[in-house]
Amino acid sequence: QVQLVESGGGLVQAGGSLRLSCVSSIGTFISYAAGWFRQAPGKEREFVATISYNGARFDYADSVKGRFTISRDNAKNTLYLQMNSLKPEDTAVYYCAVRRSWSGSYDSKEYDYWGQGTQVTVSS
Repeated sequence: QVQLVESGGGLVQAGGSLRLSCVSSIGTFISYAAGWFRQAPGKEREFVATISYNGARFDYADSVKGRFTISRDNAKNTLYLQMNSLKPEDTAVYYCAVRRSWSGSYDSKEYDYWGQGTQVTVSS
């Protein structure tokens, strides 16, 4: 059974940084594109960032461009999200996900496996 385990969430002041990690149990992790999504209380899950299978292509939601960086280490089966200049509106549960494709996607319905989520809280 495929498992994705996120870590790195926590409480941080506005302007601070956090680095999320997502370790995958998929033996062929390099064959999967990946993404990060988030869900704030009372809101729908939204796209944050996506990356291709080899890390060569990536894209971000407008709300995080210039502040967040998605990356992956296929040798470690790990996906990352570096979050800088955090704002209170970034507060949410963050989820990693993978899809059986070489290309990333903005659409959560196109992902095959999901992690359990990690809470990020940004205080003002």
